[in-house]
Amino acid sequence: MEVDYLFQIGENIIYPMHGAGIIKAVEEKEILGEKQQCFVIKMTIGNVQITIPKDKISNSSIRPVTNIIDLKHIIHIFQHGKTDELLPWRQRYKVNTDKVKTGKILECAEVVRDLLRMKEENALNTSEKEMLNNTHQFLMSELGLIKGITENQIKSFS
Repeated sequence: MEVDYLFQIGENIIYPMHGAGIIKAVEEKEILGEKQQCFVIKMTIGNVQITIPKDKISNSSIRPVTNIIDLKHIIHIFQHGKTDELLPWRQRYKVNTDKVKTGKILECAEVVRDLLRMKEENALNTSEKEMLNNTHQFLMSELGLIKGITENQIKSFS
């Protein structure tokens, strides 16, 4: 059953700030007195279920899982890309939060890369440690769904 031009029931998706999930169903829900078709998404992290009205899906930044061809480019950037200039931690935190909110795997990989590099220098505060853990978990949840990915490719993000 076709759910939307992008998503079908059973399809894996990525939801920014939440990680990987699967479209479980389309249900009719009453929202503010109006019946709407909604996607029911089962997230892989935290055993959470999210319901999003179908007409809000395009503004939610939900996207399909990255493919293996794009992943090879992302691995190269992750391993060889330059870390952004060091900013005061509050500005850095905002820049990194904005990147994670885009839901783009490359942006998340850059945040993980930069925070891992800073962690090696013991330069992370508590908020950034939490951001690193969460963003790394989101990234790993997507990597586990990419068709054709090897264990070595997954390990390159650790």
